[in-house]
Amino acid sequence: MPDLSIEVDDVDAAFAAMKKAGFAVEYGPADEPWHVRRFYVRDPFGRLVNILSHR
Repeated sequence: MPDLSIEVDDVDAAFAAMKKAGFAVEYGPADEPWHVRRFYVRDPFGRLVNILSHR
């Protein structure tokens, strides 16, 4: 279960930026059946962050 959720306009751009910055990706990106595209990353303190957009 994520500690925090952040909605963005462009999940793929956010994903690319997070990968480039070296964040550990835990899940995704994935298109969920409930019309959400998202991925999870770990922040520097170990918290799980859900980054998403509605399709």
